[in-house]
Amino acid sequence: MPWWSWLVIWTVLVLGLLGMLAFFAWWLFRKVVAAGREAAALMEKAEVLSHRAEELHDTFEPAVLADAAELYAERQDRVTERVFARQARRDARVRRGRLLVDVDPATVPDRFAHLLRRI
Repeated sequence: MPWWSWLVIWTVLVLGLLGMLAFFAWWLFRKVVAAGREAAALMEKAEVLSHRAEELHDTFEPAVLADAAELYAERQDRVTERVFARQARRDARVRRGRLLVDVDPATVPDRFAHLLRRI
């Protein structure tokens, strides 16, 4: 091979390498810019949430310093609410089950009336 063919081969390889590095640098730059944009949006949201959290909880009062009778009453209220909600969910399940099992004879067409006698 003549000397100039090696020069052409190495020139093409180096230009290809530089082109590939430029492409990956541009790709990485776009990713970093997009990540920075998302981080800025996240910081804004975190700031809004922290302000709202401060508005919700003005002062912190540990339960150790609260009255035991009040804490017990609050706990009983929460337990009662949970029991009530659990019973309401159970009643709803029973109603749905009865809709699947019970049949209103008035809504059954005449051609299926013979099936009701078996039930």
